[in-house]
Amino acid sequence: MAICWVALAGFGYSQTKKNGPVKTMAAKPAAAKSKPVANTGPVGNTLLFEITGKGLKAPSYLFGTMHILCDKDATLSPNLKKAIKDVQVIYFELDLDDMGETMGAMKYLRMNEGQKLQDLLTPAEYARVEQYFKDNKSPLPLSFMSRFKPYFISALIGEQVMTCGSEQKNGMEQKIMKESQQYEREIKGLETAEYQAGLFDSIPYKKQAQDLVAYIDSIDNYKKATLEMVEVYRKQDLKGMDSLVNKTDPGMEQYMDLLLYNRNRRWVANMPNIMGPRTVLFAVGAGHLSGEEGVIALLRKKGYTVTPLKN
Repeated sequence: MAICWVALAGFGYSQTKKNGPVKTMAAKPAAAKSKPVANTGPVGNTLLFEITGKGLKAPSYLFGTMHILCDKDATLSPNLKKAIKDVQVIYFELDLDDMGETMGAMKYLRMNEGQKLQDLLTPAEYARVEQYFKDNKSPLPLSFMSRFKPYFISALIGEQVMTCGSEQKNGMEQKIMKESQQYEREIKGLETAEYQAGLFDSIPYKKQAQDLVAYIDSIDNYKKATLEMVEVYRKQDLKGMDSLVNKTDPGMEQYMDLLLYNRNRRWVANMPNIMGPRTVLFAVGAGHLSGEEGVIALLRKKGYTVTPLKN
């Protein structure tokens, strides 16, 4: 899913574009310089980018996250740590430092007009969903989630299929927040939970319910695709992530404008005002970065220089 607070990264389609040079971050006198990274993808195999130009007095940065990972895979590179230290504010998709925002998100999970999952499926289909929850441990019982928008149920299942053994699950956002605490960096959000949840009201609940059943019926295939997604994320291969979107998000391809591209455009429209007075690290789902409608291309169209950094 392309929504931050349902704990899955959004990965969109990318289009091949001319490779740009990869450089290292400008270091303070006492800091060692990083070596360039090979530029093998549409923008190089990296998730970290420097934003300069158009009158910016100091660089801002852009980083592609994955919202749920095994702890060993959720690591911060020296250059990302330096970016966290050097900026004045960090913007995620949501203000994850606002407990009222994150805890209050629960009220936006419910379908409108009191609809329930049972109303959207045949008895046989609902029985398959029930059986899945009986056979698999879930942090929330199906009876509690029966009024949830079905894509949120799919998202919770998607989180559970990622197996980490004895490791705990983590996300890049949590790692970045923890690192930023020593510098007392302000945390902000590009969107609100209400806005993100409202996007799913534009997708028929019936379709969401059918996609949930399809997800459960083919769970082994989706589990494999999720593990593939983690692997290409570890390789920082933005182009490789794009080819997996349909495997991990069943039935979502017709809603990419709603869930991905329109959001990218909204963010980029606001980013100049955010970067003007302060230096910023934008940390958003990696699938928002690449392609002609990705954040990188949209920033370049606005006249900014977006340069890959070693990560």
